[in-house]
Amino acid sequence: MSTAKASSFKTAVINILADLTGSFLMAIGTQIFSAPNGIAPGGVTGLSVLANHLTGLPISAVSFLLNIPILIASWFILGKKYTLRTVRSVIAFTLMLEVVGSILPIYQGEAILAALYGGVLSGCGISLIFMRGSTTGGTDILARLMQKRLPGVSVGRLLLVLNGCILLLAAAVYQNIENALYAMISIFASSRLLDSALYGMDMGKVLMIITELHEEAAREINKRMGRGCTLLEGKGTYTQQNRPVLMCAVRRSQVFEVKSIVFDLDPGAFIVAMEANEIIGNGFKAAGHQST
Repeated sequence: MSTAKASSFKTAVINILADLTGSFLMAIGTQIFSAPNGIAPGGVTGLSVLANHLTGLPISAVSFLLNIPILIASWFILGKKYTLRTVRSVIAFTLMLEVVGSILPIYQGEAILAALYGGVLSGCGISLIFMRGSTTGGTDILARLMQKRLPGVSVGRLLLVLNGCILLLAAAVYQNIENALYAMISIFASSRLLDSALYGMDMGKVLMIITELHEEAAREINKRMGRGCTLLEGKGTYTQQNRPVLMCAVRRSQVFEVKSIVFDLDPGAFIVAMEANEIIGNGFKAAGHQST
């Protein structure tokens, strides 16, 4: 087997293992914690939980059937490659829902614990799948399809609207607003864990520093922290004078030290700190660590 084929085979095996493991964790969150406690965790899974409550139909079967028309639309609109990856994840999740439901005992206790554990486990599972370049189908794809018709609205906002509608439906089905509130907790826990898993190790701050002592500040930041800076050419609109601007990407824990260095040198310095959801490059995440 050639090196290229061996690498391709290894990638395919890792992708399948990630799908199976991620789907297993999602299935535990759904079958063991969310569904038995009347928590519909948003998306197609949430609709499947509601359908199970009303009709007794298996969550796995309903989830799979609801995904079929969405996947067909995705095939024609979003493309073959994107859809095939999602089909793999949807099938894995369907199988794992059946496996988990037959081998593990359900949890019926404190609803807040069910919401948190269901959300965390689902978030872990989704993270594994997303990190290998796939999706879990359902409303993720539906939001992308809707964005084709509504290009001015972000996918995140569309997902928020879709999940909001599902939460309202859950409140009506269970005839209890508390079930919807617990579902909100589950969705929040899942999304926060997803963000932390995908970006947590690479999140940081970008500091824009304006100081007359920009050369000294850059030298001290590099010397004491091992962080480089980029010198940008700026111009003050009030003074009409050229003002060099230092741009420096750091981890959150390093922000205070950078501020101390700059203000010790120049108490009149001006600093703007901005969130950076992901930083790729030397000193942070290597470009080669991107999902394939």
